[in-house]
Amino acid sequence: MINFQEFKNKLLEPGLVDHIVVSNKSVAKVYVRSSPQNQTSHDAAEISDIEGPISRTTSRGNTSQYQYYFNIGSVDSFEEKLEEAQEALGIDSHDYVPVTYVSEMVWFQELMRFAPTILLLGSLFYMGRRMQGGLGVGGTGGKGGRGIFNIGKAPVTKVDKNSKNKIYFKDVAGCDEAKQEIMEFVHFLKNPKKYEELGAKIPKGALLVGPPGTGKTLLAKATAGESGVPFLSISGSDFLEMFVGVGPSRVRNLFQEARQCSPSIIFIDEIDAIGRARGRGGFSGSNDERESTLNQLLVEMDGFGTTSGVVVLAGTNRPDILDNALLRPGRFDRQISIDKPDIKGRDQIFRIYLKKIKLDHEPSYYSQRLAALTPGFAGADIANVCNEAALIAARGEETQVKMEHFDAAIDRIIGGLEKKNKVISKLERRTVAYHESGHAVAGWFLEHAEPLLKVTIVPRGTAALGFAQYVPNENLLMTKEQLLDMTCMTLGGRAAEQVLLGKISTGAQNDLEKVTKITYAQVAVYGFSEKVGLLSYPQREDGLEMSKPYSSKTANLIDTEVREWVTKAYKRTLQLIEERKEQVAQIAELLLKKETLHQDDLVQVLGERPFKSDEMTNYDRYKQGFQEEVEKSADSVEEMTTEDDGPSPLVPEAVPM
Repeated sequence: MINFQEFKNKLLEPGLVDHIVVSNKSVAKVYVRSSPQNQTSHDAAEISDIEGPISRTTSRGNTSQYQYYFNIGSVDSFEEKLEEAQEALGIDSHDYVPVTYVSEMVWFQELMRFAPTILLLGSLFYMGRRMQGGLGVGGTGGKGGRGIFNIGKAPVTKVDKNSKNKIYFKDVAGCDEAKQEIMEFVHFLKNPKKYEELGAKIPKGALLVGPPGTGKTLLAKATAGESGVPFLSISGSDFLEMFVGVGPSRVRNLFQEARQCSPSIIFIDEIDAIGRARGRGGFSGSNDERESTLNQLLVEMDGFGTTSGVVVLAGTNRPDILDNALLRPGRFDRQISIDKPDIKGRDQIFRIYLKKIKLDHEPSYYSQRLAALTPGFAGADIANVCNEAALIAARGEETQVKMEHFDAAIDRIIGGLEKKNKVISKLERRTVAYHESGHAVAGWFLEHAEPLLKVTIVPRGTAALGFAQYVPNENLLMTKEQLLDMTCMTLGGRAAEQVLLGKISTGAQNDLEKVTKITYAQVAVYGFSEKVGLLSYPQREDGLEMSKPYSSKTANLIDTEVREWVTKAYKRTLQLIEERKEQVAQIAELLLKKETLHQDDLVQVLGERPFKSDEMTNYDRYKQGFQEEVEKSADSVEEMTTEDDGPSPLVPEAVPM
């Protein structure tokens, strides 16, 4: 590239310019003669001086031409300057340098003009592809993602018979009746003619109801593994989005896909997310969207144009808030209750999880004892116990999991994490020891109290400075005498502080909370009080206490009666502790020395418990397994089923400080 002055002095004046081509009215390209007739060596040297920045081209002929170029501001100005320069040099007008004008397309410059538009379109296309794949609004990836272009499609997890890592009914224990109900759906879908010949129709759906952790979703997974039909799984919350109309669209899409591959099974987990009773709350927006989704679900399950061959299973732990239209026959014909397992069910569940752990005994040895030790535990709790025991054994560099590891795991789950490094003064530690000793002695000499398993003053969790753990029997019915003994045992810690230490502390707060709950239940719910009468005022589950179904006079009567009952129980407990205060002191000093005492330690100090049960208790099963119980009766299986069947209202009781 040169400027016009260089062009004039070094090219135009020596007569080296052959012609000029003006491209796009902005660039002047100068073509020089490769061998001018009057070129001197001086001229050649000058040309070579400016040859560095020159771009060289090759013509079609035998001679080569050098091309120079320079920018021009405008065509008119260039022509005037070129004409003036040639006139100044005395060049005849007929010999003026010819100038031609051409229009050339520079592809790079043209593309740069469209670069912003191309970049914008490319960005939109890329974002659209990502959102269509599920990485956009509310998505998680994959073909079933909830992207902006798939917003109306249900994010269904489809399970077919060729899927890997499937769960079967043999992997589910502790809910035999529920399995039998579910198996009926599977049998019908596999062999519908057997039922149709008798005129029977398959139920449209089943609602799996039970507390958290009892295995509702696990049972649905087993149904997917056992059935040879497509199984479509979705969560109730997947129907709800921020966009209006998405929920009903996904319901339609879900049932359309299920009908295309019928016979099939649909499982909706946590259906209470969309099945809540309509008209509650009176909110707008998302509430209207949820109700529209529920209405569409009602139509799809049993509407004007429904077809057979699709079974709907749903799981929830809150059946009380579901809409009545959803629960009526024709939609969810059956409500399958999955309660917490009894001792026999816990034994079966423990055997399943213990098979995966390296033990020093047979799985049945541990399953029988642990089943007795964990009343009120659900399947998820049992799985957690086995996993915690394995973790504790691995932490201790053990090669096998032993009973002590399971005991530590249960303590960890019930009482919380052990905190041996917690700073406690000697006075507080002594108070905790006497408090827990009072619980232990009071329960030892009360007939209907639960048998003590262990008592400890090692701090656990966030608040408990110690606790006494019992093994409650799975009583479905409780008498007034049993509840009174339980109240007295719970007050044993406060009574021991008052009798032996002469001072009471705040450590009995949890005890008083339990006593209040038990006593109010006796007076206001179970009808044990003669003054209140045979009336029951159970506490509302929704927590709304503004409208009570009794007058203020009745409320005062209930409060007075509860205080009298608690005072009577506390006086009884004080009398018991006064009679046994030497033994309470012995247990307390032993606790200060060993920190944790088991029932065998209490026997050495207090002697054998004066009350013996005719039936085998859970503590006996924990110590001996089921063998002794089997020997007592030839028809033991039927007796155990009668004795232990049904849900357990109790959990392993820990009375914290």
